[in-house]
Formats: sequence, structure tokens, C-alpha cells
Amino acid sequence: MKASIISLGCARNLVDSELILGKLKAMGLDIVDEPDGSDVVVINTCAFIEDAKKEAIDTILKAISLKKEGRIKKIIVCGCLGQRYAKQIEKDMPEVDAVLGVDNFKNIDKAIRSIKKDESFSEINPPAVIYSHKDPRLIMTPPHYAYMKIAEGCRNQCSYCAIYKIRGDIRSRAIESVIWEIMTITKKKPIAELNIIGQDTTSYGIDRYRKPALSKLLRRICRINRAHWIRILYTHPRYFNDELIGVIAQEDSICKYIDLPIQHISDKILSRMNRKITRNEIELLIEKIRQRIPGVALRTSIITGFPGETEKNFRELLDFIKDIRFERLGAFIYSREEDTPAYGFKDQISEKVKKERFNRLMVLQQDISKQVNQAFLGKTLEVLVEEQIEKGVYTGRTQYDAPEVDGIVHIRSKKPLKSGVFVKVKITDTLEYDLVGKTVS
Repeated sequence: MKASIISLGCARNLVDSELILGKLKAMGLDIVDEPDGSDVVVINTCAFIEDAKKEAIDTILKAISLKKEGRIKKIIVCGCLGQRYAKQIEKDMPEVDAVLGVDNFKNIDKAIRSIKKDESFSEINPPAVIYSHKDPRLIMTPPHYAYMKIAEGCRNQCSYCAIYKIRGDIRSRAIESVIWEIMTITKKKPIAELNIIGQDTTSYGIDRYRKPALSKLLRRICRINRAHWIRILYTHPRYFNDELIGVIAQEDSICKYIDLPIQHISDKILSRMNRKITRNEIELLIEKIRQRIPGVALRTSIITGFPGETEKNFRELLDFIKDIRFERLGAFIYSREEDTPAYGFKDQISEKVKKERFNRLMVLQQDISKQVNQAFLGKTLEVLVEEQIEKGVYTGRTQYDAPEVDGIVHIRSKKPLKSGVFVKVKITDTLEYDLVGKTVS
């Protein structure tokens, strides 16, 4: 039998897709890249915001069309959409052969053997234990970097977010489990980059060890020395403590890059979002991080058009961003998600205003990013080579850029370069989000 997978959504979903592929391979199925011609197509979905749901539904409908044409045989839907809308999928898409949730995708072997609808998973209480030392995994990223999910679920219950409803409360992996998996995926040789992920990595360990344990985990990872770069993603500013700042500052292998989604800066909006933090606390944290980690790159995420956001609130946000000058910034238009507290807020913002504010924010950040990049002109940076574009031209990333979401470095080199190697690059030009340079010996 031939099997293929379509992985949608973020890197956290990608790790689940890798586990699914490992299961399929362990069953003896041949893994193919394209769904066309597969006996089984697995669609691992995202349902975080409306656009993600639409993408997932469109993808399922395309697979159904292939099935009707006889070009694929079976369809299995996994992930957030399957967890959140199992009954609707079964009712509206009878061509789907099995629907699995966010945790019981580990039963995919049983689903394939029986191709029956799986009624066993709970939409509210996913299993408390995730991963084991026997979990197979087939890495889908380029061989020189990997994502390591250290926890599932989230305890924060932000008012706009459906993650708690979909994936449940936080369930942290044991430190030994994480270390074992790192050693397993780097058995043959160390990798260039290890990206630590979770819904909220700063809350790691609270459920298992009764206190945050990310700092302890990072020191253990650094001691085994299996990655040149270690990158921490998805950190909540409310739980970013002094110990974690110290570890990032002290450990050379940890990228001086902090992914710190603030979502907004108005105390009114932060309170309505249930972010459990104030503007003053955010400002003090950023000041402390920049003092203790010289040269650090701060990345943040912003939501525009949250219910109740006035023009005054939005201008406060713009002024803050202009003052702080985040090195990296991503913005999202507020998506009204059912089963979240914010869905019922009365003062919803029109789509026109939400988009207009989003555009104003991105114009501001584009200018900031251009100025930030200009500071690198003439400097020599360590760059991780990603791929060759044409003869003598490659793309790569600095430690200040996470894969897929941040900028790249356009590299010119007289000597051939391999993906996954580190080179010294002198920056000769700068763009709004990217850098241009040439290798130096």
C-alpha cells in the first residue's frame, strides 16, 4: 500500500505529521510525496483561525474529488479540524473514511486496518500522556534542522484562542523523553539547528514538575551538544523569568532570538484578551532582556481589530511598536472563533477596519525592519546555508531568523556550498526583510 500525508498549519502540527508518517512506515506502507495514486491519504489539519479552517476544508474537498475519480482509495482526517468538528465532517463529508483527533492519531494503524469511524476520542479531555520512547518519527523538514515539541496543550485560555478547547490543558513531556528523542534523531551526527516548540514553551514543566522547567531542559540539551543552534519558539511574556533570560544569555548554542508574542499593548485589550500581563510588565521584561542579552533579536506577534479596540488603543499600539522597534514582527487580523469568550463580545470590529489597521501596522513594521537590516551592512555574520537557487547563489539564515517565518540571506559564493553548513557572510546590501551578502574565507 502507498500512503501520503498533507500537513497543514504550524510547526507543532508538523511534528504530529512526522509521528504519523513514522507509524505508517512502521506498518510497512510505502510513503509517497503526492496524494494522487495513494491508497491512503492522511490530511493533518489546522483549525486555529478561520483561514486555517477554510484551507483544511478545501484540502479535504480536493482529496474527495481525487477519490471520486478513482485516483486515491481512502481518506483519513487528523488534527485540529478532526478534533473540533468530527461530527460535522462525518455528516457533511461521508467520503472521509476515518476522523481522528489531535492525540489519538496514534491509533492511525487501527484506523487504516479497519477504516471505521473512530468514536473513541474526547473533544474536551485528550489523553494526559503524549509521546513515549517507542514513538516512531519520520522527519519531514530538511535534514539539517528539526522541531522538538516539548509539550502539548495550553493552560493560558486567552479569550480569542480555541487551543484549550481543541488540545486541552498543558501536558509536558518528561525531560528524559525529550533528551532521548534528540539523541535518536541526531544518532548519526549532530544537526545544525534544533527548534524547541509548544503552544507555550515557557509553561513547560508546570504540570509535571510543579514549576517551570524550560531552563533546566535547555541546560540539559546544551550539555549533550547535538545542535549548533538551539532556538526557542512560542514563549509567553507572562512566564518569561529571570532564570530563562540567564540561560539564553549564558549558553552559546542558544540563538539570541526570542519569540515573544505580546498580541497587544493596551492594558484594556490585554485584559480582555486574558493575557494576564500589563503594558508595564511587558516593557520591563523587554528592557531586561535587551540589557542582559546584548544584540538579541526580539520577534513578536500582534492581533489587530480585537473586539473593543478603539482607534486610541490602536494608536497606542503603533506608538509602542515605533518606540520598541521589534527586530521581527508578525501580525494577524482578529479571527472570531466560536467556543471562545471573545466570540460573544458585543463590540466586534468590522472587517474593513481590521484590515485597515493591519495594513497600517505592517507599513510601520516594514520601515522598522528595513532600518534594522541596514545596521548589518558591512558586517560579517554566521549564516546557515539552506539551499542553492542558481549557480553561485544560495539562501541561508542567521541566528536571528527562524525557518519559514522570518527573513533570509541571499548568499553569493565562488565555492560550492552544501545545505546545512555554516559560512561567514559579509553583508553587502539590505532589503526590507532580507539581507544580501558574499562568503568570506
